Amino acid sequence: MENTQCQRTIMVVDDHRFSRMVLSRILQAADYQVLIADSSERALEMLEEHIPDAFMIDVEMPGMGGIELCQKLREQPRFSMTPILMVTALEDPAVFRRAFAVGCDDFVDKPLSPLVVTARLGGLLKKYDSFRELERVRVNLARYISPRVRQIIERSAQMDELPPPEEREVCILFSDIRGFTALSQKLPPSVLFSNISQQLGAQVDAVYRNRGYVDKFGGDGIMAVFDGDSMAWDACRCALEIMQVAAEMANEDVPMPLGIGIHQGRVVAGNIGSGKHLDYSVIGNSVNLAARLCGYAHSQDIVVSDIVCQAVGEDRRFRFVDPCYARIRGLPERIKIYRLEPNEEASAALPS
Repeated sequence: MENTQCQRTIMVVDDHRFSRMVLSRILQAADYQVLIADSSERALEMLEEHIPDAFMIDVEMPGMGGIELCQKLREQPRFSMTPILMVTALEDPAVFRRAFAVGCDDFVDKPLSPLVVTARLGGLLKKYDSFRELERVRVNLARYISPRVRQIIERSAQMDELPPPEEREVCILFSDIRGFTALSQKLPPSVLFSNISQQLGAQVDAVYRNRGYVDKFGGDGIMAVFDGDSMAWDACRCALEIMQVAAEMANEDVPMPLGIGIHQGRVVAGNIGSGKHLDYSVIGNSVNLAARLCGYAHSQDIVVSDIVCQAVGEDRRFRFVDPCYARIRGLPERIKIYRLEPNEEASAALPS
């Protein structure tokens, strides 16, 4: 089981009883808990029940040597960054190279010096603590940004510069809860927030199941982006899933009927804002039209542009019904739109 105490636990792996005793006394005097294994094989067995904060491993041992043990530890994700100190009386550079190549962090020489052991071990543990803190921050931040944006950030960090804006073809989906303003006036904030969070969470899951990503939340809806060869198909499938899940989550006391709009077209994708606060997003007329179609949709309607209908083509899993030329707010001319519905085959294929 994992060590949850404040006192650090160090695993000592050495086949010599006297070396184990000396190292254990040094570590205990420095207020460390000590786990002792007299072989690499025994150490691996003990790790089924314990997760040490660091390892001190003798290089030369019968059977599996210390360098091989170090390699096996690094192959386990839970020990990929755990401090590993190798202990040796050898002065062979080839041994050092092999040990560092498989992931050893540092060496301590025999005979052991308490000052050197505690200083090097303490330094490695501080670095490990810093790494774990950064990893916790990274994981928590990842919850607030889409995987696509995270990939862009990681690439830009490697290049040491932000990627320039680029024009590309995407399919945009907007969702919106109808009557949200009136609903917010009737429900306690905590109840409203809980239901909105559950509803939007289900929408986000549907987006990622269908190879899209969430560009932003809009309070009572989302803006999702789909790209790739099947972008229109993915967006339509996602919209139907969202509607089905919303129907399954329907609550008479907290009605949350949805409207969805989908359009495909050219956008500019890039970073918006200043150096202190950036937002990676897509902008352009195609985004605006998708938002307008969402606003045009009635309760429980999915409205798509003619471009989306043509891009999906003759696919028996979707029904594009009620074609008409509608006047959309902000556009000078009427545009052709459809309502998207599932047919029986599509409904049977959607997840329950």
